[in-house]
Amino acid sequence: MELLHDDNYFMKQALIEAQKAFEADEVPVGAVITIDNKIIARAHNLTQRLNDVTAHAEMQVITSAANYLNGKYLSGCTLYVTLEPCVMCIGAIYWARLSRIVFAAGDPKRGFQRAHINLHPKSTVSSGIMESEAVKLLNKFFDGKRK
Repeated sequence: MELLHDDNYFMKQALIEAQKAFEADEVPVGAVITIDNKIIARAHNLTQRLNDVTAHAEMQVITSAANYLNGKYLSGCTLYVTLEPCVMCIGAIYWARLSRIVFAAGDPKRGFQRAHINLHPKSTVSSGIMESEAVKLLNKFFDGKRK
């Protein structure tokens, strides 16, 4: 079967979510979860709107996907996120048993790789997909905050 969409397509969808966060004055991180080449959940950061430090895009999209599938495990699903997950989010990703994690930009200060945290043994990770687009949006957000 020929894939209708690839990693770039799905990361573009995550970037659309990140743009929504940017427009809402949230840190511009967006995420989508797919299964069988179909998007089943979309989300972006909501920490400001919800006044909740745990309302990261990954946490929101995991909850949405679990509701869609009517189960807590997301085996067979892929998470596309515009920024490397933090320690909190990678914990949720681990427990949700996502099969694949694809992130755009690395986060050398707060990303899970800096903490040397292992993924679920059945999970794989890919990075750098549309990295420059994600970094550009993040820099635009933080440059605006520093003025």
